[in-house]
Amino acid sequence: MSEEAICRKRGAAGHILLNRPQALNALTLGMVREIAGALDAWEHDPAVKCVVVEGAGGKAFCAGGDIRLLYDQGRAGDHAAQRAFWGEEYILNRRIKRYPKPYVALVDGIDMGGGVGVSLHGSHRIAGDRFLFAMPEVGIGFFPDVGATYFLPRLPGEMGTYLAITGARVGAGDAVALGIATAYVPSAKFAELAEALCAEGDADAVVRRFAQAAPASPLMAHEPVIDRCFDKASVAEVLAALDADGSDFAKATRADMLGKSPTSMAVALKQMHVGGKLDIEDAMVLEYRIVSRLCHGFDFYEGVRATIVDKDKNPKWRPAAVADVRAQDIDAMFAPLGAQDIVFDRADA
Repeated sequence: MSEEAICRKRGAAGHILLNRPQALNALTLGMVREIAGALDAWEHDPAVKCVVVEGAGGKAFCAGGDIRLLYDQGRAGDHAAQRAFWGEEYILNRRIKRYPKPYVALVDGIDMGGGVGVSLHGSHRIAGDRFLFAMPEVGIGFFPDVGATYFLPRLPGEMGTYLAITGARVGAGDAVALGIATAYVPSAKFAELAEALCAEGDADAVVRRFAQAAPASPLMAHEPVIDRCFDKASVAEVLAALDADGSDFAKATRADMLGKSPTSMAVALKQMHVGGKLDIEDAMVLEYRIVSRLCHGFDFYEGVRATIVDKDKNPKWRPAAVADVRAQDIDAMFAPLGAQDIVFDRADA
């Protein structure tokens, strides 16, 4: 058993502990495989009534994939290792979405990127006081993956588009209001909640017993501006709409977007335009196509360099301006991979 993802039966539950607190529980390929194996074993085990997932350390549920490792692999030209991680991660994301038993993610801390992939697809997503959600990939030259193509377009109005192309962070109140979280439970009750889930196995009844009214949602106050400005055909039009709006929120949002990768924002916007019509399988196939090309590009490595490696916070994107991103280059990233496409068995869909 991997010590990075501790998967064991506890009472009536299969319990998963993401256990890399020193790395904010960032996912590795070993963790993905450990979780996938546990889900396989528990699916047909009558003693397991539900699955409970937690993050160790108290600070993060899971801050994402191991981006530094993926960066090092890419810089070394080992794109096969990168694709192995992303491919198995995406298959796991879809597995969680289709899992036949209740899957309860207890999220009381940072939940970003890859962490969202092992929480948001679950049937029950419980937000604690420290809950902090974001898909911040456009800030490192990446794109919102792990099924964001499927779940973000299904949020109210243009909220998913806003989160995808800004990387904005939301707390527990926002998450419940948007449907990112299915319930709010105070942090002080999380240990008791986990124990009850494992003892009883009835996820619906236990969550109902512990759930409380969620905090207020500050983001919803900006919903009219978001719906008006992000319902656009291009990133340039979004920026123009924010500029025309002129509110403090619009100005701050626009200024923040100007620091993101133009290519990544264009990819994310296209994902939002097509994702609402895709099922989870087609969304994951599409994301694997994108990532298989993006890992050969420039912006991802430049973004990670500026954020994690050199930490100068000054990425030099290529192209540097939104106006210089070519639509045909974005479209090419979404094209089929032929024999390299992920193929899902849809028998359990």
